[in-house]
Amino acid sequence: QVTLVESGGGLVQAGGSLTLTCKRTGVAVRINTMAWYRQAPGKQRELVATISSVGSTNYVDSVKGRFTISGGSPGNTLYLQMNNLKPEDTAVYYCAARRSMAEEYNYWGQGTQVTVSS
Repeated sequence: QVTLVESGGGLVQAGGSLTLTCKRTGVAVRINTMAWYRQAPGKQRELVATISSVGSTNYVDSVKGRFTISGGSPGNTLYLQMNNLKPEDTAVYYCAARRSMAEEYNYWGQGTQVTVSS
């Protein structure tokens, strides 16, 4: 069993920075990919960034050059460094993990709110 717990959200002005943290327990379960998703009010959940077990990363175009995903290796914490935040980044951010590329994300955190004021 894997448990994910996010923290680090908050209120920040446009142009500011935040670092989200996702602590993972249940390290005996092999994880292939970890990710950050976000969901804004009235919108569908959006994949923000992913990191594989070998460290390969991917980002949605809207955050490229501003956000950095790191960590997530067995026993390590997953991070999302967010710089130059914009009001459109306001959302609940979720940490997720999956056991293999062939599966949907199996494990989810409870989410942390990020609010960016203009």
